[in-house]
Amino acid sequence: MFSEVKILQIVLVQWLTLFSFTNNSHGTYILDGSAAFNENSYLVLTNTTKHSYGQAFDNTTFEMKDQSFSINFFFAIVPEHKQQGSHGMTFAFSPTRGLPGASSDQYLGLFNKTNNGKTSNHVIAIELDIHKDEEFEDIDDNHVGININGLRSVASASAGYYDDNDGSFKNLSLISGKLMRLSIVYSHPDTKLDVTLCPAEFLVPPRKPLLSLNRDLSQYVLKHMHIGFTASTGSIRALHYMVLVYTYPEAVYQPLEFGRVPTLPPYPKKPSDRLRTILTFCLTLALFAVFVASGIGFVFYLRHKKVKEVLEEWEIQCGPHRFSYKELFNATKGFKEKQLLGKGGFGQVYKGTLPGSHAEIAVKRTSHDSRQGMSEFLAEISTIGRLRHPNLVRLLGYCKHKENLYLVYDFMPNGSLDKYLNRSNTNENQERLTWEQRFKIIKDVASALLHLHQEWVQVIIHRDIKPANVLIDHDMNARLGDFGLAKLYDQGFDPQTSRVAGTFGYIAPEFLRTGRATTSTDVFAFGLVMLEVVCGRRLIERRAAENEEVLVDWILELWENENIFDAAEECIRQEQNRGEIELVLKLGVLCSHQSESIRPDMSVVMQILNGVVQLPENLFDVVRDEILKGRPETSMEILLDVNSFATLTFTNSFISHGR
Repeated sequence: MFSEVKILQIVLVQWLTLFSFTNNSHGTYILDGSAAFNENSYLVLTNTTKHSYGQAFDNTTFEMKDQSFSINFFFAIVPEHKQQGSHGMTFAFSPTRGLPGASSDQYLGLFNKTNNGKTSNHVIAIELDIHKDEEFEDIDDNHVGININGLRSVASASAGYYDDNDGSFKNLSLISGKLMRLSIVYSHPDTKLDVTLCPAEFLVPPRKPLLSLNRDLSQYVLKHMHIGFTASTGSIRALHYMVLVYTYPEAVYQPLEFGRVPTLPPYPKKPSDRLRTILTFCLTLALFAVFVASGIGFVFYLRHKKVKEVLEEWEIQCGPHRFSYKELFNATKGFKEKQLLGKGGFGQVYKGTLPGSHAEIAVKRTSHDSRQGMSEFLAEISTIGRLRHPNLVRLLGYCKHKENLYLVYDFMPNGSLDKYLNRSNTNENQERLTWEQRFKIIKDVASALLHLHQEWVQVIIHRDIKPANVLIDHDMNARLGDFGLAKLYDQGFDPQTSRVAGTFGYIAPEFLRTGRATTSTDVFAFGLVMLEVVCGRRLIERRAAENEEVLVDWILELWENENIFDAAEECIRQEQNRGEIELVLKLGVLCSHQSESIRPDMSVVMQILNGVVQLPENLFDVVRDEILKGRPETSMEILLDVNSFATLTFTNSFISHGR
């Protein structure tokens, strides 16, 4: 319980001297990461380092359960660039003195990708976020949010306040560099949390709060909690100042009177900046003179125009993080051979570790002059630079350096799906996937495709679905990656004809004939991947028996003889899995059918995999008759049946054994 008014020791000496600090912790305050007191005794949670985070937590605990309280603190964010900053800061209640394992960038020095959202965190935070992250469904790049155990806010609003005179909303910029006040008032009897933002010069916060949450916070916190602050930066730097904090044992808006509000110093410039500006100006004049005199500069410009103009066009629209070449060079230890994860026609992929955050990354390097380098690079940037989905590989940023282009992704420690399938003499010792793992991988990829095809603002056709492009993270979740061949078009519009692209064996027959990729061509390839995952072998095995050489033909033969269960890899053939295994095999055959009109879309596929919709009883007749030639009248009737998935009976169980 808050026994008395307590002023925490975040001090501006010129303004009010509230505490004396000793040792590294400055009294009762424990600092971690980049947090430090500068020469003016301001607490600065971040410094001028990219991708850094800082924490400052009170060493003493407070009794939080079933208590009311009021907290006022004064802060400022001073960005490197006036119009842009990253990522933001939080005020947090934590059961521990600091939050170990916290990450920078979008995790705000509060959580990391493994513990974000877990109920065991017992953390309540108020975020002051200056970066819109679609992964957490942020409303904009200048907002205040109430977070419980994770970074997806339970309530949020754009930064500002309501005027007491006329009730109008006044916008505030969190990166203005000006000192602001945030009031947090919780009434336990009313189970109501109010959050109010206003300029620091306001003696009393506005009457109408910016955010209100009607919820009993006692269910989320422990009896004794620490309070503190966190902040982080990304590829763009900012200084996050904490100036003064007051806590009260009652749910009241306490008036605070300080006199003159101080002005914080601007973002520091390097001593060499002025000299660099003068040299740059002189050099510009010299280059202009050379350009006018000889035209050499114009020729040089034309030579490099292609890379520069194309990149600038999408950079403005998408704006993913831009890494410096030095950052990626250091992260990959100079792109050494031992860091190489793989190579192909697209270039090479290297493993790296970002300095400061220690986050593991994968860096794809491709040459602008390579066979498909530039077009694939732009496709991946424009496509996945804006996508956020748990089953899609996340693009962290990019870099361009000389003739090379780089894409930076989350590192997937368990590699690609194909290493778990298609065993050879070189990987016989590879761990075999259980059926539960295989079934989850199939549903993960299906969820990713459903998002691409139907849930995002545009339709995205991947065009290269195969096991090598399905990556497995540390928790054995599947993530779809490599969008180098992806195509986008607006919902409700037909895709245009383009050149045939993809991996032979996974290309739908109508795509080969017409050059027109659709969502159905992705479904075709996904159906084949399903069959590979269940059977644990390639689509074509030259060393297999003659009737088993082509995977799809062999499964159809077994299905006709009512032995389709025998197609599954022997190590997963347990009777308790029979229903699910047969379901996936039949669905895989349906999705990879030669006729485009027979294949279901991904929303139907997900319903079938989740046990909501059953496959038709006569599915084998549908598949067999459509393959047979010279039966167009029967095919049309069957087609109408298959396309009636939406009218099928809903069920909570999987399909029964047999046909």
